[in-house]
This record gives sequence, structure tokens and C-alpha cells, in this order.
Amino acid sequence: MADDEMSLREELVTHYQKVDALGLNEMSSGNLSVRFGDKMLISPNGATGDSITVDNVIACSFDGDYEGDRLPSSEWRMHAAIYEKYEDAGAVVHTHSDYCVAVASHEISLPGFHYLVGVFGGGDVPCVPYSTFGREQLANDASEALAERTACLLGNHGMIARAPNLKRAVNQAQRLEIMCRQYVLARQLGEPNRLTDADWEDFFKKAEEMAYARNG
Repeated sequence: MADDEMSLREELVTHYQKVDALGLNEMSSGNLSVRFGDKMLISPNGATGDSITVDNVIACSFDGDYEGDRLPSSEWRMHAAIYEKYEDAGAVVHTHSDYCVAVASHEISLPGFHYLVGVFGGGDVPCVPYSTFGREQLANDASEALAERTACLLGNHGMIARAPNLKRAVNQAQRLEIMCRQYVLARQLGEPNRLTDADWEDFFKKAEEMAYARNG
């Protein structure tokens, strides 16, 4: 096994265990992947934080061809659709975290009630309609929803995020869980205030300024 593949396998295992430790996925729910050339490395079907190893991570093509005795995650189609649609997607994280599931179970978008909703690329986080796990419909809906966002909710299911690397994808998954939790808490006092279009315009202007500062 080449050094670069082993490094990616080790990175995937580390972040899979981090997602498990954060409580974003429990038992064998959710899955992680990383782009590897013209295919992906993805967590195996039924993996847990305790059972995943560098040896049982699956090398899988975007058409579903895989190597080894274990099956790739049942959601490989959703990951593959995102890699095929977005060249800048280097990693994908899918979770069944509690508050993301709570909001997604109502098939509603996470609204712009807090400025940090904007870190996902816009004034809300969309929610796609429910469809059966592992099906092409879910893969298509999720990949389309990420056209102008880095994460979306999956109706009656969970969430998925894309990023250039696993660290950022995991951070996106954790941030979305935090925002959904805070939205659920805020709704206990009634529907929270929404940021205006002017608020969002100024937010993205400031965010761009900060990006320039980091790159300078």
C-alpha cells in the first residue's frame, strides 16, 4: 500500500473516531470518506468508532466498485455524487447527530437565526426531502443542495457536509449540530428573529475581509 493511501486511511480512522467521541454518530450510524485520486476511501458498512481500522477502510470507485471483503458504507452513492459534482470536495462527512435529526425530522431548513449559519455559505441550511437511505434519489438531492452550501440537512435522516479535507468537514458537521441545537433551544421561547438581507450582506463582507486578513 502506498504511503499516501496509508496516510489518508489513518486520517479517516482518526476523524471517524473523533466524530464518534463527539457523539455526532452513535453505534454504526453515519459515515466518512476522503477523495483518493479518481475514487474514494470510505468507512465500511456497519463501522463503529471501536471497529474501524486502516485495514477495513474501503477503496471504492464512484460507480460503487470496491476492493476487499467488506461492503462500503450504504451511503457510498451520496458521497460519490458529491465528489463527482464538486471538484473542490476532498472529504465528506454524514452524521445522524441528535439536533440535526430533530430539525431534519420536520423537513425544514435551518433558518438564518444566527450569523454563524452563514459559515455554510448562505443565509440558511437547506433540508432535502426524505428518501430511502442508500438510494440514488437521496444522492442526487443531497448533491444538488450543496451547490451553494457546504452542508445540508437530510429529511427524517441527518446531515451531510463537504469540505476540502476531513478536518474541515468534521468541523462543519460539529458546527451544524451546534447551530441546530441552539435553534431548537431558541424555539422554546417562540420562533427566533431572522437576520435581514442587509445583515447577511454585511456578514459576508466582513467574512471576506477576515479571509483576506488570514491569507495576507
